Amino acid sequence: MIRSVIFSFFFFIGIIFISIIFLPALILPQRITLIGGKLMGHWASFCLKFFLSTKIIVKGKENIINDEKFFIASSHQSMFETFYLQTIFNSPVFILKKELLLIPVFGWYLKKIGSISIKRNKISKENLNFFEDISKSVLNSNRPLIIFPQGTRVLPIERPPFKKGASRIYQELKISCQPIAINSGYVWPKKGIKQSNKTITISILKPIKANYSKEEFLNILEDNIYSELNLLN
Repeated sequence: MIRSVIFSFFFFIGIIFISIIFLPALILPQRITLIGGKLMGHWASFCLKFFLSTKIIVKGKENIINDEKFFIASSHQSMFETFYLQTIFNSPVFILKKELLLIPVFGWYLKKIGSISIKRNKISKENLNFFEDISKSVLNSNRPLIIFPQGTRVLPIERPPFKKGASRIYQELKISCQPIAINSGYVWPKKGIKQSNKTITISILKPIKANYSKEEFLNILEDNIYSELNLLN
């Protein structure tokens, strides 16, 4: 309990500090702001290791796609992956709910780094341009798109069906997918006390090529990630 409180205190103080330092980056080239995002990822890693004695393991680095455009589909159990994956991949472009852009300062950063927003469960003018925005982002950048096909953070034992939007993105982009399984919820749960002396494993799985139907893709993606999570658990 005490270690959890100390971790949360120093982690968020650090994030606020980094945000303040990088405020001038909001009027500078985007690449400067992206450095701040990577720094937050390293800070999250440091806090987990120092305050909670967390061991972080990255498996399957040999599976990382290097020679073509791709998008990332990751399991989502905590805030950890939204920070740490920025240290492994080239500053991923996040898809996030529209409300996050309204947060003072933090929302400004999200806009600056090119995040793509969507109003969940609503049909709106902005959502109609959603896939067009994604296609433009992938076409005009070497940064991979990242999605969380579960739709939101879930408990480590939960296995909700993946959202169909993931298969629609796969169909629209016509590029390979890099699946990732992360068991971060055992250390940094969606709610409750952070756990110490445990291991977070980031398992980078073999790519799924762009030659499946969207239904086949979603089944393969869900099976691959959940099968790996079952092993990690």
